[in-house]
Amino acid sequence: MNQTLRATLIGTIAQIAMVVAGHYSPAVAQLFAIGGMGLSALAGWGALRGRSASLGSAAGSGALAGAACAVIGIGVSVVLGDVPASLLAVGTAGSAVTGLIGGVIGRRR
Repeated sequence: MNQTLRATLIGTIAQIAMVVAGHYSPAVAQLFAIGGMGLSALAGWGALRGRSASLGSAAGSGALAGAACAVIGIGVSVVLGDVPASLLAVGTAGSAVTGLIGGVIGRRR
């Protein structure tokens, strides 16, 4: 399994765990935005951690990992009725940006 796919899978599991915990705990649900973007940043970082890559490649891989795990996590939250479906686009876009940042930070120059 390649590094980007592994980071995306781990990020997706973490996003789903957060969403399910937030479904039962209002304190966790209040952290969905910052927690979800943070997890996407970590997924982006993990996708490039220690790997040599150009700036553009790192940004793209990080954004992909961050957005992919976020859209699935947000989708689960929509199905559970905890957030509106309109959050799918905005939340995924924000998480793509934080994933991009994580990817750029994680790359080895």
